Amino acid sequence: MEVNGYKIEPYENLSGTKLKGADLTGANLHGANLTGANLTGVDLTGVDLSFARLRDANLKHAQLTGAKLNFANLNQANLTGAKLNFANLTKANLSKVNLRDADLTKADLIKADLIEADLTRTKLNFANLTRANLTGAKLNFADLTKANLNRANLTDAKLKFADLNFANLNYAHLTGAKLTSATLFDANLEDAKLRGADLSGAHLSDANLSDANLEDANLSGADLSFANLLWANLTGAKLNFADLTGAYLFENLTGGGLFNANLVGAILPDGTIYELHGRRV
Repeated sequence: MEVNGYKIEPYENLSGTKLKGADLTGANLHGANLTGANLTGVDLTGVDLSFARLRDANLKHAQLTGAKLNFANLNQANLTGAKLNFANLTKANLSKVNLRDADLTKADLIKADLIEADLTRTKLNFANLTRANLTGAKLNFADLTKANLNRANLTDAKLKFADLNFANLNYAHLTGAKLTSATLFDANLEDAKLRGADLSGAHLSDANLSDANLEDANLSGADLSFANLLWANLTGAKLNFADLTGAYLFENLTGGGLFNANLVGAILPDGTIYELHGRRV
């Protein structure tokens, strides 16, 4: 296959090439070198890009539906607005990649490297991010509905206003993550590491937080109604003005996993309000 004078073949050296707007549907670029290539608006539907080198490539608004990008190196590539739904990105290097407004619906990102990637407003609903490394990633306003983030590393990630409804975050690492006003309705956060995380104003109704580590977490004004907090570590957590209506907690709210927690103004499971010095009104 030849496009614009370039051979589109496996392991071909296409670094720095200009293929803007080209139709490469179904092409085989396995192991190809596309470092710094201009692939803006290119149709790469179903293309085999596994093990390809795409560092610093421009894939803005490219169509990659169903593409194979497993083990590919896309470090610092520009994928703004790209269509990557159903794409295979298993173990791909996506560190510092710009994926703002991209569509990764149902994409396979198992063990992908997304360190410091920009995923602002990105669609990741139903995506498989099992054991993916999202340390320091920007996921503000991202759609992660029903995404699988089992054992994913989201340390210091930014998830403000992110949609994580029904997401699986079992054993996920969220230490220091920013989840201000994020929605996590019925999300699974069992055994999640949330020490020092900012969940102020977050919507966690019906969420499973059993055995989660929420030590020193900020849950001020959070909706935790009917959430499962059994055996959760809330030592030093800020729960002031949080809604804990119907939540599953220890009977002794001042002991166990709630040692030194701030509950001032919080609505307790029985509907009473916790005031300073432990009074209920």
